[in-house]
Amino acid sequence: MLFILLSISSLSQNIVPNTKLKNLESEFIYTNDVLNENNFYIVSFWATWCIPCINELDAIVDIYEELEKDNVEVIAISTDDARTKKRVRPMINGKDWNFKIILDENHDLKRALNIVGIPHTIITKGTKIIYRRIGYSPGEEVDLFDFIKEYE
Repeated sequence: MLFILLSISSLSQNIVPNTKLKNLESEFIYTNDVLNENNFYIVSFWATWCIPCINELDAIVDIYEELEKDNVEVIAISTDDARTKKRVRPMINGKDWNFKIILDENHDLKRALNIVGIPHTIITKGTKIIYRRIGYSPGEEVDLFDFIKEYE
């Protein structure tokens, strides 16, 4: 019985749960409305105070056009809380981030995916998680793209 429970638990962590989040206009959105089953997504969990997170997203900008050509979408999910969420829009306005920005102010998705540290990046095919990485070092953004190419 314990084996079955452990299997179900690990299986559920490989799927992005349908979680209610907000867009930059403070409108509610659900993850299932954002993640199309036929597309690949690079989903980066970040915060305005996290320098490695910002460095990763800045680096992704450099390969973003190539990602778009291959129908790979980038979603940056801010984990800024009530105290720091007001810094998100000014930061984005000062950046060249043309990808989708979503707010996880209550950390619902972060908790559901057992994310404890950021930057935390996942690659999904629709809602299925096929890759996870914690942290960021320069050049690793290219590894994300290479992983998707090999997975296809």
